[in-house]
Amino acid sequence: MDKQVDKNHYEFRKYCDIERWSSYWHQIDEILKCQPQSVLEIGVGDRVLASYLKNNTDIQYASVDIDSALKPDVVCSVEYLKFKDDSFNLVCAFEVLEHLPFEKFELALLQLRRVSKKNVILSLPHWGRHFSIDIRLPLLKRLKWQNKFSVAAKPHKFSGQHYWEIGKKGYSLKNVKSVIKKAGFEILKDYIVFESPYHHFFVLEKIKQE
Repeated sequence: MDKQVDKNHYEFRKYCDIERWSSYWHQIDEILKCQPQSVLEIGVGDRVLASYLKNNTDIQYASVDIDSALKPDVVCSVEYLKFKDDSFNLVCAFEVLEHLPFEKFELALLQLRRVSKKNVILSLPHWGRHFSIDIRLPLLKRLKWQNKFSVAAKPHKFSGQHYWEIGKKGYSLKNVKSVIKKAGFEILKDYIVFESPYHHFFVLEKIKQE
């Protein structure tokens, strides 16, 4: 697998808008809820997650990326991770796996499962029309509602980065969940981030083989 973007792609004003910052909050929150002693991140991006975990927790953090210019701890592809089985308590891949053809999605998931002792957390792009309501009134509990519709899903066209997205023709959420379960995971929860509705999170637990 070859790199798809130059490291300048991750410059602040090009890459990190307010919605992405909201997604970072969920990345950190979901990881901390799992209480891992060690984390492997697939794809270093702009290192926001790495910086937080290294500077604010005792979690042992490691990273992989196919681009040596981004200076990951290990240069390799998610298609074959250079780690022993059960090397990390938790493995995460945020907005990464859509950069592989969908036929390699299960292979990548199997690699994440192999090197994780327990949990895997993903986020994937979810295309569709999004509707949300956020009501905040004095003395009343905040009310939030959202929904995403992929009616008449259109085919996905490779943009040079994403080979597929949830909600596009042939890549329904049901189909994506089916592949995740086939790879040996229980889906503990999945949700679309309210503040960043393009990002769909999945918190997974590795099913132990008998």
